[in-house]
Amino acid sequence: MELLLGLDGGGSGCRAVAADRAGRVLGRGEAGPANIMSDPEGARASIMAAAGRALGGRDPARAAACLGLAGANMSGAREWLAPLLPFGRSRVVHDAVTSVAGALGPADGIVAALGTGSIFARQFGGEVVTLGGWGMVLSDEASGAWLGKRFLAQALRAGEGLAPQGPLADALVAEMGGPAGVVGFARTATGAEFAALVPRIAAAVDDPAAEAVLAEGTGHVIAAVEHLRGGRALPVVFLGGLGPLYAARIAGRWEVRAPLGTALDGALRLAAALAGP
Repeated sequence: MELLLGLDGGGSGCRAVAADRAGRVLGRGEAGPANIMSDPEGARASIMAAAGRALGGRDPARAAACLGLAGANMSGAREWLAPLLPFGRSRVVHDAVTSVAGALGPADGIVAALGTGSIFARQFGGEVVTLGGWGMVLSDEASGAWLGKRFLAQALRAGEGLAPQGPLADALVAEMGGPAGVVGFARTATGAEFAALVPRIAAAVDDPAAEAVLAEGTGHVIAAVEHLRGGRALPVVFLGGLGPLYAARIAGRWEVRAPLGTALDGALRLAAALAGP
């Protein structure tokens, strides 16, 4: 394999980078959504568009490619997608794997990726183990989507006298047209729409409902990281838009390190390993 290709893809789009065996970047490319769960064919088209732009006309058969894709752990893409790709060697992994490779390099540690969704991962002795990341309906604790959902549930309970009342809860229920409006919003809201409430939740420092859900989210982060650490003194890297929020709330509990690189950097590093000597 003369070329390396790394790709990071998900519901908002995909990005690719091509490099030579020395790691010199030859090109970059972007394309549309790569949701392999809901639109497999559309995802494949986006993947190939981004890869083609990164390769810049170079023969894909000369490339070892690693694709880090959201949902790869649930969609079966590792089995069905790789044989359809034109690269000389292909590896399809969950995007958590490429995030770990980018954030930690070859070092041992924990990655807590907290954005609209959430997933936790441990790299130890070259093995990556993940925790969570099953989507906002059943999982993704402490994520933006989870915080938004939990806060609206708290707001409804507060209106019934079952949870602490607060100004933000009152304001949101009023803005949505009362409890029925909250339920109507929640019935069709996407993870991103729930997560859009988080800046207001995080800023409501004196609101007991906001503090309650943030404390609950913080508890989930602590439990997940401690479970993955298993008593080992492993450093923790926080990723995603909510990473700094939780890192500040848990300051001093663990050694926290800045990420070495991005998920795209990690995909390129794994592509190099796939290419072999």
